[in-house]
Amino acid sequence: MVNILSGSQMVEIGIQIEKNGRDFYNTLARQSENQRARSIFKFLAGEEEKHIEVFKKILGTVENYGSAESYPGEYLAYMADLAGEYVFTQKEKGEEAALAIKSEKEAVDKGIGFEKDSIVFYEGMKKAVPEQALGVLDALIKQEESHFRQLVELKKML
Repeated sequence: MVNILSGSQMVEIGIQIEKNGRDFYNTLARQSENQRARSIFKFLAGEEEKHIEVFKKILGTVENYGSAESYPGEYLAYMADLAGEYVFTQKEKGEEAALAIKSEKEAVDKGIGFEKDSIVFYEGMKKAVPEQALGVLDALIKQEESHFRQLVELKKML
């Protein structure tokens, strides 16, 4: 039996992740004493802002989309558990996370972790969006992977 699962909640979580990412990177850019790090953080904040708009467009396409489940609520429970473990799904946590950071290296390490978590969540989101949104989601994942690589390179430099 196939149960209908709305993907809109997952897309809204994606929007929240990106908002927190934007706030995280903007705060790091203001705090950073390293010009290269500041530049990368500003760039990443701008990228997260673009992702918010993309997710808002996807949101309108997922309302009536269904996903196969073994039992009612299975996939939503999985994604809720996954999101619950990720600090950036909670409102206004981006700036708070950045303000708690004590060094450039710690900032970059946190950013790397957040990018990894976003990739895992967005990969999981693929089951909750219609086929026409998959290309957009794949493009977002590729961008998150690029952000991850930029942060790894910055870490090597520090």
